[in-house]
Amino acid sequence: MTFPLADASVPTLVARTTQISYDGELTALVPDDIAPADIVCWVRGGDGLVGWGRAASITTSGEDRFSAATQWWDDVAASAVVRTDLELPGTGPVAFGTFTFSRRSEQSSTLVVPEVIVGRRDGRSWVTVISTADRLPGTEPQIRAHATRANGELTVTTGALSRAQWAEAVAESVRRIQHGDLDKVVMARDVVVRSATAIDPRRLLGRLAESYSNTWTFAVDGMVGATPEMLLRREKGLVTSRVLAGTIRRTGDDDHDLGLAAGLARSSKDLEEHEYAVRSVAEALRPHCSSMNLPESPFVLHLPNVMHLATDVTAVLRDGVSSLGLAAALHPSAAVCGTPTDMAAEVIHELEQMDRGRYAGPVGWLDAEGDGEWGIALRSGMLDDEDPCAIRVFAGCGIVAGSVPEAELTESDAKLLPMRQALGND
Repeated sequence: MTFPLADASVPTLVARTTQISYDGELTALVPDDIAPADIVCWVRGGDGLVGWGRAASITTSGEDRFSAATQWWDDVAASAVVRTDLELPGTGPVAFGTFTFSRRSEQSSTLVVPEVIVGRRDGRSWVTVISTADRLPGTEPQIRAHATRANGELTVTTGALSRAQWAEAVAESVRRIQHGDLDKVVMARDVVVRSATAIDPRRLLGRLAESYSNTWTFAVDGMVGATPEMLLRREKGLVTSRVLAGTIRRTGDDDHDLGLAAGLARSSKDLEEHEYAVRSVAEALRPHCSSMNLPESPFVLHLPNVMHLATDVTAVLRDGVSSLGLAAALHPSAAVCGTPTDMAAEVIHELEQMDRGRYAGPVGWLDAEGDGEWGIALRSGMLDDEDPCAIRVFAGCGIVAGSVPEAELTESDAKLLPMRQALGND
């Protein structure tokens, strides 16, 4: 089943990309009067894309949420009128997407084409203005930094499960794994953060981009976060994917953290979890790729709050499938669901007792050529479209036979920290 499509007719887009001179913070460019759902962002290390407004969009759900969105974008891109000063991925018309984790989710998935996109890559910056052929743009957008608003006092309440209830759900998943029902399952939990004043997503994005510059800071249709996991990048026939699975919390003591990193690299529990995740990505990419490079062992990715086992998979594209089509093929990987996939999904549905919505689903962008970048919506939250002061924040942990519920609860706290800190004013 699919929800009725919103704005799903195929518009004729007119896109004009112009090179500009701008070397400031991209997230600061979004004007103050833009609705949170009409802000898009994909930024890492100062480069990337930000945008605002809504020239066109599609809303889908259910089993065919990816295929319906892919077909719509193929039709839109084929009919678009494009003028550009640059030939780079991310120039011309671009759609930003956020998709639900589960086909059973009551929430929707969406692709959004902004009215204005500002991009930067390798020292070159540009602005793309997009409109429909029957509604050409008026004045040129003003590309300048805007001040953001601080949040009010924050309160945090439990989500679907209390801490104790979630730990028991983890314990039950461990029992099922040890019984042989499955090899791995990823259990997520949520909390609700409320501010005394309306949350300014621009401030949230700016703080995430500054504090976690080696992750991908994103925003699409109210889904906001900073993911360390690149589901895939498709660019000129080359496909890359960064797989993360196996996590340990940092202490802040560099020498001690080096010891923890070494222990993580030798941990049989974490290496087992990581192997499942890498294998699932390789199996999903293989039908579309002519060759693939799989490193023999993972490296340790250091983030400000945690360290992960990480593997970068690279492959050469064999067919013409778009980056969104590849994201659909990869989702859900063992890193966010489990192994075997179908059994893990059923355990998640039963034990988490919540609708993940777009958490742990693909989030990212694609251009008219099908190139693009898609991450997994981790370290993230969903702004409440009915309460501008509230955001639902998520974290998940990979559970295998050797998992300890109390340790997983501690790990989930560490993964909630980036969003909670970015929402604060300290």
